[in-house]
Amino acid sequence: MVQGSRQWHEKFPFDLLGYRTTVRTLVGATPYLLVNGNEAVIHVEVEISSFWIVDEAEIDDDEWVKTRLEKISLIDEKRLAAVCHGQLYQKRMARAYNKKVRPQKFEVGQQVLKHIIPYQAEAKGKFASS
Repeated sequence: MVQGSRQWHEKFPFDLLGYRTTVRTLVGATPYLLVNGNEAVIHVEVEISSFWIVDEAEIDDDEWVKTRLEKISLIDEKRLAAVCHGQLYQKRMARAYNKKVRPQKFEVGQQVLKHIIPYQAEAKGKFASS
């Protein structure tokens, strides 16, 4: 295992893999699934055949093209499902937020509490100009 923060580049590929293979609540899918069309698996379990595997296994080109086109159409379906899931998630979040909001109507002459922020001649911290 890597010790210290100077060797972060050795841990980065593992962090990136973890990020890409974790299900996101908003879309209900992993980023890896949305980009590649299938879930990430260990290299031993890879079933997507590349050209040199097709060559060695002597799979017919027409059969290989057919399976690739099917996988591409599945990617589009999964992306569409993720968009729908994201829209449903946003509606649920808006509904949960709106339950907590209490609408108030103010009329002319009604007294309200007003918070006056003191003027600062020079902004400090993250609000300072660069």
